[in-house]
Amino acid sequence: MPSQHEVRWSQLKVGIIVLVAAVVLVTLLFLMTSSSGMGITSHKLEVTTYFENAAGLKEGAAVNLQGVTVGTVKSVRIVATPDRKLTPVQVIMKLDSKYQSSLHKDSKAALTTVGVLGDTVVDLNSQFSTGGPLQDGDELHTLETPNLQDVVKASQGTIETLNVILAKMNTIVDNLSSGKGSVGQLINNPDLYNKANATVDELHTLTKNLNSGHGSVGKLINDDELYNRLNGTVAKLSDIANSLDNGQGTAGKLLKDETLYNNLNQTLTRANSLMADAQNGKGAAALLLNDPKFRDSLNDTLTQVNTLVAGVSQGRGTLGKLATDDAAYTNLNKLLTESTNLVTTIRSDPKKYLTIHLKIF
Repeated sequence: MPSQHEVRWSQLKVGIIVLVAAVVLVTLLFLMTSSSGMGITSHKLEVTTYFENAAGLKEGAAVNLQGVTVGTVKSVRIVATPDRKLTPVQVIMKLDSKYQSSLHKDSKAALTTVGVLGDTVVDLNSQFSTGGPLQDGDELHTLETPNLQDVVKASQGTIETLNVILAKMNTIVDNLSSGKGSVGQLINNPDLYNKANATVDELHTLTKNLNSGHGSVGKLINDDELYNRLNGTVAKLSDIANSLDNGQGTAGKLLKDETLYNNLNQTLTRANSLMADAQNGKGAAALLLNDPKFRDSLNDTLTQVNTLVAGVSQGRGTLGKLATDDAAYTNLNKLLTESTNLVTTIRSDPKKYLTIHLKIF
């Protein structure tokens, strides 16, 4: 049986071992928290931000700055104040003060997910921040990012539209498979395929004939004579254009010679002068335009001339007989013929017709 001294010594050793283990455990915990930046003795900055939706954020969740943990979430709660109807979720964060130089008053806070399980954390962004250093009790503005539920809600209408389109496409495919419609006939009807194949063969034959120079179109494509004629025509047209440009020929003079322009200008000037004189009452044209007596006299004269011409056309009077009666034309022609014969006979034997008798009393 051990003595009382041995028992006390054994108890003392156990107590010493427990005390040493406790000291080691506390030291390890201190070292672990210090290495993560959230040591027991480190100073904390308490800042607040407000979100539209917590998206599963819990107390103790990490607060990251560009992916580096700089603090933890102290509390997540809903505030029922009128000015927070759009962002009712209040999040209070504790941040390590050693990152204070990297945090600014205009830094943005957003919710994001990390890890395989998709834990929600607060992500701070200071890349484009220019404000002063973040202080204890400041409020950070939020940068709302759509979560999975928002994406699903936004895409719900698109998904429904796609379902309608797919249903219509299924109907179209069924109609094609059953041979309905023009396209369905094209796919399933062998007669249509045979006709299309025959058309392709005819096109192949036509192309072959064109390439070999058969027919009018083939000659147009393969015969060099047409090209030569066309080239000659173009050359002649070029020569004509050059002649016109150089002022050669009648058309060239019309284009290049200023005399035509001057004559035309003078003619227009004279015409304008005549029109001005007529408007001013000068000359016969003015009388014709402005004097009613002269106009009536001219009208009567033209009427009488028309009557005379009408009478001649109808064979009335001497002029009418001469113009319309064939007998007058025949007699006149006969008279002229006989007169010509008489003159010819007299010229051939003038002594026979021209005899002079002298009688002396």
